[in-house]
Amino acid sequence: MKKKRKTYTKEFKEQAVAHWENSDKTAEEVAVSLGIPDFTYLTKWKASLAKSGKDAFPGRGNLSGKDAEIDTLKRQLKDAQMERDILKKAVGIFSRL
Repeated sequence: MKKKRKTYTKEFKEQAVAHWENSDKTAEEVAVSLGIPDFTYLTKWKASLAKSGKDAFPGRGNLSGKDAEIDTLKRQLKDAQMERDILKKAVGIFSRL
């Protein structure tokens, strides 16, 4: 049987890293006190926050920042192209009448 992996919210990760940075404790001690099974989670979270800032930890299937905007624009372009093609076909059909 598969063991269910625990997930942490974005807020929890940010608070855990802030707690670690503002205390004199080691990453291992903070991880134990917060119930995190491995202190390397904290180091990875800290690196991710440093690299991505507010766009860190987007979640499953969620895109961050520019990637989300690009995805939205691609969907809008696809819709506009489909509408254009339908109108072209309609003009062709009605011009024969």
